[in-house]
Amino acid sequence: MHAYRTHTCAELRAEQVGQEVRLSGWVHKKRDHGDLVFVDLRDHYGITQIVTDVSGPVFDVIESLRSESVVTITGTVVARAGEAVNPNLPTGAIEVRATSAVVQSAAHDLPMPVASENEYPEDIRLRYRFLDLRRERLHANILLRSQVISSLRQRMIGQGFTEFQTPILTASSPEGARDYLVPSRVHPGKFYALPQAPQMFKQLLMVAGFDRYFQIAPCFRDEDARADRSPGEFYQLDFEMSFVTQDDVFAAIEPVLHGVFEQFADWQGKGRTVSPLPFKRIPYRESMLKYGNDKPDLRNPILISDVSEQFVGSGFGRFASIVEGGDVVRAIPAPGTADKSRKFFDDMNSWAQGEGFAGLGYATRKGGEWGGPIAKNHGEAKMTAMANALGLGPDDGMFFAAGKEAQAAKLAGLARTRVAEQLGLIDDKRFEFCWIVDFPMFEYDEDAKKVDFSHNPFSMPQGEMDALETMNPLDILAYQYDIVCNGVELSSGAIRNHKPEIMYKAFEIAGYTQADVDTNFAGMINAFKCGAPPHGGSAPGVDRIVMLLADEPNIREVITFPMTQKAEDLMMGAPNFATPKQLKELHIKTVDGPGAK
Repeated sequence: MHAYRTHTCAELRAEQVGQEVRLSGWVHKKRDHGDLVFVDLRDHYGITQIVTDVSGPVFDVIESLRSESVVTITGTVVARAGEAVNPNLPTGAIEVRATSAVVQSAAHDLPMPVASENEYPEDIRLRYRFLDLRRERLHANILLRSQVISSLRQRMIGQGFTEFQTPILTASSPEGARDYLVPSRVHPGKFYALPQAPQMFKQLLMVAGFDRYFQIAPCFRDEDARADRSPGEFYQLDFEMSFVTQDDVFAAIEPVLHGVFEQFADWQGKGRTVSPLPFKRIPYRESMLKYGNDKPDLRNPILISDVSEQFVGSGFGRFASIVEGGDVVRAIPAPGTADKSRKFFDDMNSWAQGEGFAGLGYATRKGGEWGGPIAKNHGEAKMTAMANALGLGPDDGMFFAAGKEAQAAKLAGLARTRVAEQLGLIDDKRFEFCWIVDFPMFEYDEDAKKVDFSHNPFSMPQGEMDALETMNPLDILAYQYDIVCNGVELSSGAIRNHKPEIMYKAFEIAGYTQADVDTNFAGMINAFKCGAPPHGGSAPGVDRIVMLLADEPNIREVITFPMTQKAEDLMMGAPNFATPKQLKELHIKTVDGPGAK
């Protein structure tokens, strides 16, 4: 018999009754009935009930076990009595009557229980992450993550992609976020950077002739944490393709994402559906109008409309003056709110003010009768005409966001989500994908008073050189795209600008000289001068994919060892001061800490 186990804690069934077995695991729960003790023994695979009575040879050992102690149990498989069968447990038809118990490791007092799914403060959970990972929900999430990555890898290979690894120690690049710098011991005063993404390397692989690349790539950015972004590091399904159009990129990655989400849609019996192929495509400007952002949650049926023209010369003077001043008014339907009190609408206004906006206007409607100051001053006939134009019914109210276009769109987008949540309109049994396409190549920077890139400076402008030379820069669109699921941006991507002359011209419009491009992007521009294929790709975030599939509100719940919101690893004590010896070897002096001078 094996020293530790003949079976896992999930294997034994009624067919093994009468067999002598050996199991090893952690004491999940213990129930002491005086002359009878039950232990739920847990390992990576599941739970088996262990039993011994006061006359048993190991009663004293098992009775003294503390939760989370590691123990090896030898015993005989016996059938549970009918009323004791647990149908919710795979091993629920049997139990093991212990004849031997060896304590492999006795647990001391625990800072947090494992057999409970109660919430605990973040600092305790992360400081004792090894305990947190033993808990059922988190343990299952991490297993799901592994299975998702395996599925992504297999599907990418099936699509003809080849997996390559790109460098971790590389040069700093101006990609928008802060770099993590690594000092060089053999090159005093010089630093490597951890890659924010393998962007340049994957494009260089296309220049090198490898055609279809992918990797599950670690990326490092010194950014603040958010619910859907882990501080420090994250993983993405990074891929690039040669000789492709935007449509080719979509056709390659859509089956991968759709297949993975379908595979795990029913994870833990959640019974979710996935939007059919091909995924919907929404131009950027349409998305900003209808949804108030460029990452729309299509499970939400509410659509925003521009009603600025409706308020030209309106009796509601505030909106009339806003429109006459060149700004906009956006309407957000509030369907089926006839039974809502005035407080519902006032609370929405207070919420908007709490978000930093001046307020959120509204009009109520019940049985076709309008209420509220906007409706009163604008006039019932005009309000009804507006509602009819928007396809609203006699019991549908409206909210209004007014002001400069960008701010009105932002408030309308937030209000659209808030209204749908308050009214229970979002279907949590669906995964709704879409592409956001036709991003503007340039935007006007009000602070710098200049034209700058709006999204990705290395994207190919639609119309290429002709567009750059003949069009207003603010009207030029780019072959840039985002993939979005349920309001979460999974990745940005683009067809790349692989022609040096077009790259120089695009950067010139944004105020950069050819020398700037040659200095900052020497590796890429020099490679393109040696013959580069048309190419494009994207990089869906693995952490965000798993977060959606696990139905978790925070990304840390699907990462094995995440850091705190302040980018600290409480368990390992990182970051920490380097020793004087280490600093000396690296030719570094610090402002604070042991190496300060």
